Amino acid sequence: MAATKQSNPAATLAERLTPLYRTMSLIRQVETALTRLFANGEVPGFIHLSIGQEAVATGIASALQAQDSLATTHRGHGHVLARGMEVTGFMKEIMGREGGLCKGRGGSMHVADLSLGILGANGIVGAGIPIALGSAMAHKIRKTGVVAVAFFGDGAMAEGVLHETMNMASLWKSPLLMVCENNGWSEFSPTSRQFTASLQKLAEAFGIGYAQVDGNDVIAVADAAAAAAEQLRAGKGPFVLECVTHRVRGHFEGDAQKYRDAGELESVHEHDPLTSARKALQAAGVDTSAIDAEIAAQVEAAIDAARADALPTIESAIQDVYTQAAHEETGA
Repeated sequence: MAATKQSNPAATLAERLTPLYRTMSLIRQVETALTRLFANGEVPGFIHLSIGQEAVATGIASALQAQDSLATTHRGHGHVLARGMEVTGFMKEIMGREGGLCKGRGGSMHVADLSLGILGANGIVGAGIPIALGSAMAHKIRKTGVVAVAFFGDGAMAEGVLHETMNMASLWKSPLLMVCENNGWSEFSPTSRQFTASLQKLAEAFGIGYAQVDGNDVIAVADAAAAAAEQLRAGKGPFVLECVTHRVRGHFEGDAQKYRDAGELESVHEHDPLTSARKALQAAGVDTSAIDAEIAAQVEAAIDAARADALPTIESAIQDVYTQAAHEETGA
């Protein structure tokens, strides 16, 4: 009798975790580079970084298919990079260059790429949620089995637009995955000071499925996202996934975070999703330093390309605002 082939749990874990780690490393290194670029005055406007929250973006994106769509938040760099946004075009956009994915007009809080189903980041708290609902309804009408994802932070849990979206999504059984990236903070206030209910009970009130997951465990997030997406594609209605994570940086880059206890700031790194993933991969014999070095070279090449790219002209500011017909009718 032939011997039964035994699976190697370590090898299986490495095969699954390696591409997830690669994505998390990309997000981390882009965000870390942006701290330097912002400090040097090379990034216009404000930026809100997702350092420490890479596992959420990566795990959710791993469950998405090519035609799925998503709407993200002011802290959306990780989400769009995990979705597959091209790094050079992204960096040019953040640095306000002509060759950016939105021609340098969107910047950090409005970057979008419709070719990837990325409906855009949004500077208004909770404003991307109904946009994702509209996309989910379009998917349902077309009967394509496609889903839409709405990312939002715990600061949006008190927003009426979330409650309205939950009601409508439930009534229409929309294929909408609502992902709460719960990092414990609503700008400068703990979540407990601005929302008295729980997201689970809120979802239950509207008859929506709910799950909570460790947002620092990329495998756990990926598993939860895959299970939720399967339900959505089966036509079982919307789903809420709450990913509990930690905000390492301030609300915006340059925020001194004087409102946070020193002990809390010192301990946030204990929950670093890259550290735990790196340890697991190294135990399985994977050289994570080689991955990190490859990603670092890619990020630096994107920065160099952005620096070499032209700044948009003043004349281009009104382009794509009006249709050609509007130009002809108004003489504008």
